[in-house]
Amino acid sequence: MRAKRGVIGVFVLVLIVVGLLVPAGKCAAAPKVYIVPLQGQIEHGLASFIARGLREASDAGADVVIIDIDTPGGYVDSALKMRDAIISSEVRTIAYVDSRAWSAGALIAIACDDIAMKMGSSMGAAETRPKEEKYISAVRAEFEATAELRGRDPAVAGAMVDADVEIPGVIERGKILTLTATAAENLGFIEYKVKDLDDLLGLLGLSGAEIVDVKQTSAEWFARLLTNQVAAEVLLTLGLVGLAVELVTPGFGIPGTIGIVSIGLFFGGRIMAGLAGWEVIVLFLVGLTLLLLEAFVIPGFGVAGILGIVSVIASFVLSYPSPGEGAAALGIAIGIAIAVVALVIFLLSRGGRKGRAPAKLVLDHTETPEEGYLAVETYESLYGAEGIVVTPLKPVGIVDFDGRRVEAISEGPFVMGGARVRVIRIEGNKVFVRPITQMDQED
Repeated sequence: MRAKRGVIGVFVLVLIVVGLLVPAGKCAAAPKVYIVPLQGQIEHGLASFIARGLREASDAGADVVIIDIDTPGGYVDSALKMRDAIISSEVRTIAYVDSRAWSAGALIAIACDDIAMKMGSSMGAAETRPKEEKYISAVRAEFEATAELRGRDPAVAGAMVDADVEIPGVIERGKILTLTATAAENLGFIEYKVKDLDDLLGLLGLSGAEIVDVKQTSAEWFARLLTNQVAAEVLLTLGLVGLAVELVTPGFGIPGTIGIVSIGLFFGGRIMAGLAGWEVIVLFLVGLTLLLLEAFVIPGFGVAGILGIVSVIASFVLSYPSPGEGAAALGIAIGIAIAVVALVIFLLSRGGRKGRAPAKLVLDHTETPEEGYLAVETYESLYGAEGIVVTPLKPVGIVDFDGRRVEAISEGPFVMGGARVRVIRIEGNKVFVRPITQMDQED
């Protein structure tokens, strides 16, 4: 009986061991492949997306990351960020050139461990804009260094950037190199020439792999939209134009609202894309505060105003990858803003002339006392009256005439709060005053 129980126990133990070992071999986890699309213009928001995709693949223990490339190029600084992220990735990276990897896109492809090109695709055409020696030299060095790192011919990579590079039988001097899939394969510059993505997975032995398609989040899509070169310039221009028009027109309305919203979107997109931090917004708000103090509190124009202008300009320039790029974009926006403000002032100044189109900007109809109309409030009784300045006259401010507060205009120098003034002229609803000097008081 004991012998029988012993046999049964051994049998059960064997079953348990086999049950643990056999499924482990047959049910081993399938390879995991992350596919990260690199589509459209290479810009700052896309660089952040690629970096996130690589991080997620690494955290998930992916076997391979395939970067699906179809781009005409874009910002070199954004491509450099992608290059560095790819090179530092712990996961094997494969560039799959679906249609084209031109300009900055070629650098990203070269940075990957392997390159696969779809039949009919092309790679190269990385000539710099502007076409200046210092830019050509810098970008060519990046291409060549990246190719060397991945065991590829640096001369081929350099020829994609610099027309002075000549490779006998491949490219003659004076032309920029662009490779087809077949040409790249013949040069040994790529590892695979494939029909499609499934063909590539088959060559890699990953036909049954778990495929994870990395998608852009709504925030990343919005950041890409706002940091697009054209969109960013439009937002910056609208922001400056809106605020500038608001300064030359009475009250606060649509132009100011558009300006504030545009500047908010401009800074928000750059923060989401990782181009700038909250310090640029702080810098902008500090500059704006200084300008408001200069306009309504501090007499004249001095240090506060200059610091305010410098802070606002710096906040915009620092939001771009390079000072030169920021200065160029800001220069265009300022030029347009000045032109629009000049046009608005011109139209408003001529708006009162009947028969002209600009008259639509202001009310052209007049209602005179002779026609039986009376103003809600008149100031004729204040002629010669003396009052105390409540807010500084720069030249417009508030003056208190025995409890009656009136908006007055200083005819002369800046007048500080608390000073005594006398009304010297009334023009409609405009009250002109002049400071009372010691001599006036003695008289």
